[in-house]
Amino acid sequence: MAFALSGMHLHAQQMTTQAPPPPDQITAQTTGLPNTPSEVRYPLAYIVPAADGGSDVTWDAGTQSEHNGVYSLDNDVVITMKDRIIRADHIDFDKKTGDVIASGHLVITGGENQERISAAHGVYNLKNQTGRFYDVSGSVAMKPPAVRAPTLIPSDPTYSTASRVIYTSGNPFLFSGRMVVKTGPANYDIYDGTVTSCQLPKPDWLLSSTHFSMDGDKAKATGSTFHLLGLPVLYLPYVTHPVDSNQRQSGFLIPTIGQSSTKGFIIGEQIYVVINRSSDLTVGADYYSSRGYAQMATFRYRGQGQDFVNVHYTGLLDKLVGAANQGGEDFVLAGRHDFTKYTRTAGNIEYLSSYIYREAFTDNFNQAVTSDVVSTAYLTHDHDGFELAALADRYQGIKLIAQGTTPQQQVRLFHVPTFSFSATDHHLGTSSLEYTFDASASGLKRTQPNFATGGVVERFDFHPQVAVPFSIGQWRIRPAVGTRETLYSRSRVTPYTPGGTPVEDLGGLTRVTLEGELDIRPPVIERTFTPTAFKKFLGSQIRHTIEPEFAYRYTGGVDNFLKVLRFDETDVVSDRNEAEYGVTQRLFRKAAPHKDGTPCHTNELPQGPGLEPEAASEPVPEDQANKGCGNEELISWRLTQKYFFDPTFGHAVLNGRRNIFDSTLDLSGVAFLTEPRSISPLISRLRVRTTAKTDVEWDFDYDTGAKKFTSNNVFLDVHQGNAFGALSYARLDAPGRFYTSNVSSTVSSFNQMRVLLGYGQPTRPGLAIAGNAGFDLCPAVTSPTTATPSASCATLQYAAIQTSYNWNCCGLAVEYRKYELGAVRNEGVYRFNFTLANIGAAGNLRRAERLF
Repeated sequence: MAFALSGMHLHAQQMTTQAPPPPDQITAQTTGLPNTPSEVRYPLAYIVPAADGGSDVTWDAGTQSEHNGVYSLDNDVVITMKDRIIRADHIDFDKKTGDVIASGHLVITGGENQERISAAHGVYNLKNQTGRFYDVSGSVAMKPPAVRAPTLIPSDPTYSTASRVIYTSGNPFLFSGRMVVKTGPANYDIYDGTVTSCQLPKPDWLLSSTHFSMDGDKAKATGSTFHLLGLPVLYLPYVTHPVDSNQRQSGFLIPTIGQSSTKGFIIGEQIYVVINRSSDLTVGADYYSSRGYAQMATFRYRGQGQDFVNVHYTGLLDKLVGAANQGGEDFVLAGRHDFTKYTRTAGNIEYLSSYIYREAFTDNFNQAVTSDVVSTAYLTHDHDGFELAALADRYQGIKLIAQGTTPQQQVRLFHVPTFSFSATDHHLGTSSLEYTFDASASGLKRTQPNFATGGVVERFDFHPQVAVPFSIGQWRIRPAVGTRETLYSRSRVTPYTPGGTPVEDLGGLTRVTLEGELDIRPPVIERTFTPTAFKKFLGSQIRHTIEPEFAYRYTGGVDNFLKVLRFDETDVVSDRNEAEYGVTQRLFRKAAPHKDGTPCHTNELPQGPGLEPEAASEPVPEDQANKGCGNEELISWRLTQKYFFDPTFGHAVLNGRRNIFDSTLDLSGVAFLTEPRSISPLISRLRVRTTAKTDVEWDFDYDTGAKKFTSNNVFLDVHQGNAFGALSYARLDAPGRFYTSNVSSTVSSFNQMRVLLGYGQPTRPGLAIAGNAGFDLCPAVTSPTTATPSASCATLQYAAIQTSYNWNCCGLAVEYRKYELGAVRNEGVYRFNFTLANIGAAGNLRRAERLF
């Protein structure tokens, strides 16, 4: 039988006798009576809520009896108050005081922290949520398995009749004890017990003690013992265990230990400091037995919205001397602050004292081979398509590494600062004309080994444009005209010898151009096919589209290109008279619905390795069976090329030298212009995605004049179940920075391959293994006078192999990594990581360096 008690209805309702004001005059200060006869003059009753103890309480029991307000309940008793449920074989319940005395299979569940307490017997008060329990096992922030209906697709891995335990917090807390005293909604004292974050009854690790005290944020104990896989491992005089995942604690982190062929034995320690709820600080040091001391510090701040500040510092005091010393320091600051939704400031600032230091000691291969250091900070306000901005940046490009007596060569560029004002397409009044403009004022500086500007060069640039877009049927046409005026306070002396030392001219320079552009987009040609075979792969329909495009561009008036000092893309504007033409072909697939009427699952659904699309929980009506069967792109192939009516670009091309103009940068980032020419390389971008588990991409620039690939890149990514792999190939054969024909000079030429293979997932129980490697298939530099490579092919650049095994809530990962970076770095390093769920990790293998 079931009864319900409601304190709100068992007691008299309290009322107010004051007449309320009319709705439009209700304020915190309103008093007095209505002013007009039409207003309400009679008092209304308002219910004053009772205390929490008056909440509805219901129960079910096989048998019950009552004496003086105390109910005696037997046989599968269930008492419910809000989301809290009490179950037991026998319960004595006092409805006035809220006291519960229970015995026999006592289980209490629910509450804000998803509490679950199982005990032989105990007492509990529903009103203040306090009690005392004996022979206890329990948990906080965990939901028990819930029965659910089986999925409709047996092949789906989620096909099951029961779900797993759900963790409702980042730090689930499980405990057991001879006696547990609950002193508040989230306060516990555990006597002669254990705590862990692993599932009972056989946790991978646990802490045992005669007394644990838990206050909702953390559990703490004195004289505890740490057990791992059932074995006592460590005695801890004092220990704390986090319970609230949102709370952080200051303290020492677990030490890191490792071994390297160049650094020697590695041992390090870090201190973590919680400054406040929005910021923290980590400071530490590593000792390399063969090299010296390395320092690090990281500061993090998270504010409202997208506001943040990250500061990271690393340094090394190398004990080697002379040319062998590779010490240095690297400082990075990144941040953002939004003043309003239209105004924000952001920056990413880096200072690197030595490129050799980063190449020799960073753990990231891509960072080790990066020769550029860029710092940028800006303030911007944009609204309704207009943007006002202030920018300051510094570019540092290492072009030649210091070797022996050869000094390091760098190019440094500065914007100190740049102020800009720009607008996107806006209609001119009520006409069909659209206008855009860009205006900027900059202070610029450049330094390189054989040249440096004498102070700051001032540059003013104004670039307006007017367009008249219109359509003829399905043809979209956009003609536009514009002008551009750029003023420089200094220039470069001409004529000059290619490759010679630049000489600065203190005289100013003005560049004025006239521009015209015609962009034509013909209608998309498409056709839909219904496949008769391979429907599982091709779907219910296949659609082929062809998207042609054509553009003509003209720029005239640049008669002083060679006199312009180079700082950024604004300074490579040249005369142009060109046509760009191209076509994009796409093949779309429409997935077919299942035979049982459930909606189809397209490959657009997000998936990870080994995951299948989530199945529907119930049948779908026939009239809705095709909903959700959207199109997905299987193949995309874009071809484009330019024809230059003016092969000399207004006599700006230098024969036998690498030339870069805004026209060539618009087409490709790979340089190709070393002499006057009428045809650009053919640009191809092909992507094939046959399934959600396979991606293939092939990008190349083919120079039809030289009959060679100036760039050729292939990418392959495959995953099936727990197995995954990737392959990338990159080939570059283009004029180098200092390329000069018929002279012994370098070209940018490399031929590299990357491979990744693996099985498993390191976040799930079981074994996982993965390995990757990078190869230099040909020398990085070849000479135009040498027919054969200057070094052997297929040399290893880096390689790594990782393996891990996870138990219920702990795991071990081991890695060997190899770096082959010429004379700067030839290192093999062993790393490991032992992780305890919700406790921490010991070792020097960081999560960001995982191969999985």
